[in-house]
Amino acid sequence: MKKWIMAMITLLLVLSTVTAAIAKNEKEKNNKKFRLGVEVLLKDQINLIKGKRVGLITNPTGVDQELNSIVDLFYQHKEFELTALYGPEHGVRGSAPAGEYVESYIDEKTGLPVYSLYGKTRKPTPDMLSNIDVLVFDIQDVGARFYTYIYTMALAMEAAKENNIPFIVLDRPNPISGTKVEGPILEEKYASFVGQYAIPVRHGMTVGELAQLFNKEFGIGADLTVVKMEGWKRNMYYDETPLHFVMPSPNMPTLDTALVYTGAALIEGAANVSEGRGTTRPFELIGAPFIDGDELAARLNSYHLPGVKFRSASFIPTTSKNVNQLNHGIQIHVTNRNAFKPFETGLYIVKTIHDMYPNDFQFRARDSKGVSHFDLLVGNGSIRDGIEAGKSIEEMKKEWEPALKTFMDVREKYLLY
Repeated sequence: MKKWIMAMITLLLVLSTVTAAIAKNEKEKNNKKFRLGVEVLLKDQINLIKGKRVGLITNPTGVDQELNSIVDLFYQHKEFELTALYGPEHGVRGSAPAGEYVESYIDEKTGLPVYSLYGKTRKPTPDMLSNIDVLVFDIQDVGARFYTYIYTMALAMEAAKENNIPFIVLDRPNPISGTKVEGPILEEKYASFVGQYAIPVRHGMTVGELAQLFNKEFGIGADLTVVKMEGWKRNMYYDETPLHFVMPSPNMPTLDTALVYTGAALIEGAANVSEGRGTTRPFELIGAPFIDGDELAARLNSYHLPGVKFRSASFIPTTSKNVNQLNHGIQIHVTNRNAFKPFETGLYIVKTIHDMYPNDFQFRARDSKGVSHFDLLVGNGSIRDGIEAGKSIEEMKKEWEPALKTFMDVREKYLLY
């Protein structure tokens, strides 16, 4: 009997080793096939920019698989000339905090002009485009409608159209996969730089796919070329590619942050609840001095939301809301990212804090048109009204789902992978 058991154990160990080796070989095989848009451009589609003066919209995420900066790769290339750089929110080198005005300046490393597209001028002017023949966009998105880089891209596409300049998007993965779509469609009244077009909060598209959708569905009409990736599949998360995660912005340090951001960022619409900015876990930590973390975690866990658990946590933000104050609240722990619904989860968090602390919780003030920042994030005014009127999340979902289904049909036309 002992010999039989030992033989079975040995066989299981051998099978386990073989299975692991096969999986490793398969991953290495897939990694060799994987190429970013920038790598495809420079290797196979150089004719798109050969002999031309190139303007480049990028930031620190504009790197190849070896983490070489696209700015350096373009600047050193002999077959075309990089003549201008354009920086989104946080700048080309990523040194500016969220929302901070970025001046135009000279890049110290290359000596090239860097034109700010996050400040008084969010759309390139004719003067900014006077020394280029083609405009190239290469920035990592995070998959959320209210992440501003996709509107930097859209406005630059408008400028390219107006100035008869071809526009090229070098595609990158959607880090939170390209299969899941969630949340309400933006209503026109609530369009802003954190939501310019009628798409859902979690759009499940790459920047190249979004560029095509923006260009055709919203009438930009640019001379657009998308350089596709190779080897990316829609169900892939960022850590299932061979890529290293480079922070797209100062408060987006990890893939874990990106996973929760599409919902947890709704806390930005609250005046006095911290979304964890100024901590090492932005958007994963949520709290305020008036919250009882144990009670909030227990209430949220009682909903049995898919793919997520909540743990009581306390923290002191060094910047942003409630700075240098002890905040109590929760940390979001994603237990199954394929089941997790970030937008719905974020909505439950906002509603629960509102309902538990009605005398303390405050939405950010409305503007002269009656629109609050929370409304801009969700893309309508009905959700805030629903929370204040005591509606359930399920009731609110029923209101936005018909428009979401319509969008899914439109979206299908622009999927590249």
